[in-house]
Amino acid sequence: GCVLVVSVIEQLAQWHNSTVKAAMERLCDYIPGKYQIMCHMSCCIDREMNADVVCHSLRLCKQDPGQPLCHLYSPPKKEKHSSGTFHALVHARPKCQIRSKSFMGFSSVCAFPLLANLCEKIKYVLRNKLPFEDFDGDKFSTFPTLRGYHWRGRDCNDKNTTVYPGRRPDNWDAKSDSNCNGIWGVDPKDGIPYEEKFCKGADSKGVVLLGDSAGAHFHIPPEWMTVTQMSAKSFANLPMAFTDELDWPQFSEITGFLNSTIGGWTDSLYLRLRRRNRCNHRDLQNISQNVYFPVNIAPYLSFSLARNQLLDNPAIVIYATIGNDVCNRERDTLAHMTTPKEMLSNVVEALRYLDSHLPNGSHVILTGLVDGRFLWDNLHDRYHPLGQLNKDITYSQLYSFLDCLQVSPCSGWLTPNETLRNLTSERALQLSNVLKEIARSEKFANFDIFYMDFPLRQTAEEWRKMGGEPWQLIEPVDGFHPSQIAAALGTGITWQKALHEWPQVLGKENPFNDQIEAIFKDQGGH
Repeated sequence: GCVLVVSVIEQLAQWHNSTVKAAMERLCDYIPGKYQIMCHMSCCIDREMNADVVCHSLRLCKQDPGQPLCHLYSPPKKEKHSSGTFHALVHARPKCQIRSKSFMGFSSVCAFPLLANLCEKIKYVLRNKLPFEDFDGDKFSTFPTLRGYHWRGRDCNDKNTTVYPGRRPDNWDAKSDSNCNGIWGVDPKDGIPYEEKFCKGADSKGVVLLGDSAGAHFHIPPEWMTVTQMSAKSFANLPMAFTDELDWPQFSEITGFLNSTIGGWTDSLYLRLRRRNRCNHRDLQNISQNVYFPVNIAPYLSFSLARNQLLDNPAIVIYATIGNDVCNRERDTLAHMTTPKEMLSNVVEALRYLDSHLPNGSHVILTGLVDGRFLWDNLHDRYHPLGQLNKDITYSQLYSFLDCLQVSPCSGWLTPNETLRNLTSERALQLSNVLKEIARSEKFANFDIFYMDFPLRQTAEEWRKMGGEPWQLIEPVDGFHPSQIAAALGTGITWQKALHEWPQVLGKENPFNDQIEAIFKDQGGH
């Protein structure tokens, strides 16, 4: 984080031919007030020192005994070995020690008694994937971020626990909207409730994603670090991004519902289900998390999943942890990957929980793991957004820096070691085969189960036909996650497969969609 911020400040000074102090002030003018904690670093930054040196001098970066010195930038030509870099660090430290103490204090903000309870609630929300603001405790919210309606259908009455998206209508919603799809009241012409007239027998169903950071749609805007295009507008979305954990589920492949503001376009399984049957409005849940290590989904489903077997509509559940089981930050990464035996146990445990909680007539789709060799093959020699100005940072350098710090999102794929990349893909294929076999052999009372490969190859082919390049399918800042374009294209491929192979999953086309929109157009907002 420090290296990123210092790099941006130094590049701003270079681009605008200004002092570091002026560049810092410029950046602080761009950033919303409460996020200006880094504005105290300018006394320590020298344009002649690269960001690695500055951050070590601030003591925000350090070298543990016996560990390599981690650096993003290549050492100066006259100092090609680490002792030269250390020499620079030693001379930089004295003028930064006092200021760095006050800066470091920010990390322990949760130690203050007045904030301790708030911090604990935020941790609980993040751990259990639940809305921070949910007054009636039904796991749905009227607030967008902090796991609110960007992640789940928007609640239409946060003071009534029996009113929430996805439930079957209470008395056909003659008097009020109990399932938040905007359809309620009685047709004065014949006295029949609109919900009964338009949605009875319509095969309504919601969509639930059980996923990882790709499903949550992790994205760091490249404009936050591209100084040639930087302005106050670049950071307008920063508060929202932080309170959504740098995820953008509202634009994602499975549960997206708003027009994308991060490039590309939004197309999602939810939007297509809604277009197919307007009665499905707001029935979505994105239960995904940003972790870079194997996770057993089953234990947190009891806290996170909002589905009542007796009162709610069936659901399409997408199980898509496309990389977590082979991705970790460990030096001996292979030893920390999920084994086929563990995969079988974890997934079957989750499916058994779903069988005891999903309404009858639901569906589960297991998505195979991605072949992450695509990342290195298409990015390693390209310049990262942070290296565009001076052509000095490639993705290969970024991957090595993160791996050295042991914070790489995937040590097995983001590496120059071709053998390790191949072994990681081999394990991913083994785990995908476990999922395929589960879908073939396991039977459950309340849902049928299907398997599909992660459609990376088809997505890349589709994008090439549209004139695109493969690297554009990868998030530019982290060089790891699927981009907005990849998410939108993947939706179309998944939908076509379902239409041709599992039409029962998608439900029927509702013949009353146009009438519903005409009558309830003012109540259709998300």
